[in-house]
Amino acid sequence: MTENVLFLCTGNAARSIMAESLMNHWGKGRLVGFSAGNFPNNAVHPLALEALNQRLLPTEGLRSKSWDEFSAPGAPVMDRIITLCDTAAGEVCPVWPGHPATAQWDIADPAEVVGTRHGRMTAFRNTCHALEAKIRLLLNVPQTNPGA
Repeated sequence: MTENVLFLCTGNAARSIMAESLMNHWGKGRLVGFSAGNFPNNAVHPLALEALNQRLLPTEGLRSKSWDEFSAPGAPVMDRIITLCDTAAGEVCPVWPGHPATAQWDIADPAEVVGTRHGRMTAFRNTCHALEAKIRLLLNVPQTNPGA
């Protein structure tokens, strides 16, 4: 049985994008990752893509998108929705079909780090590592729709 997991962040350019890729890699079809934002940046942060590429994680098809795509008719039904920042968690969210389980993971935004390229890249790598650890733990949680 496959479960869909939507990762939400304000801009959908870094954390949620990395979480989508990580979930699709580690979920191995059992948990499928999606990502969106309430105010999407319309572009994926290049250092997020670089951090994923360095770990040989999938980046094909990743794009910044609005959460409206996932509340529209015909959108995949989400089983779990995980917000990755306080800003998105505090927003009035769309009504999600199917009453998905929700959670909030407070993950610092690596795109807000200033300084050298090396320091910024380290922040993206650390974020990717933190997301991976949480996703691998999530894979051990029983599925939310066992009868589906």
